Amino acid sequence: MGRLVARQAASLDQLVDDSRAAAARARAGADVPLLVDLLALHRDASTCAATARSRREREAFGAMAGGIERLIEGRGGRLVAPTEGTPFDAVSMEAVEVVATDVAARDRTVASLLEPGLLLAEVGRSVRPARVAVHRYASD
Repeated sequence: MGRLVARQAASLDQLVDDSRAAAARARAGADVPLLVDLLALHRDASTCAATARSRREREAFGAMAGGIERLIEGRGGRLVAPTEGTPFDAVSMEAVEVVATDVAARDRTVASLLEPGLLLAEVGRSVRPARVAVHRYASD
């Protein structure tokens, strides 16, 4: 019985210590320089996955990029990777290319993602905007 009580006490102490450590991390906020470095690593791994010559390499680099994305999210960041057709958002995106379209519904929507961006998840502040190509309607 004594061992059971001691084990429960140790477990409770560990939970208290873990909650104090989590609270301290939350007060400190996200480590922005680390998140920026992780974003660069994610971009490199994604590029390697997209240009890999073999399926094995493509899968390995893709898994690496996925792991880095989980690290970013675990450290208080969020990748911004808008898909085609998403409305352009000037807060989290940077239009680096304009693509003409004759379809009015596509005006000011994302044509393609060139580079993902980074947001601080807690405050929604953009650290690095996603670089995108944007459709622009041009009537004939």
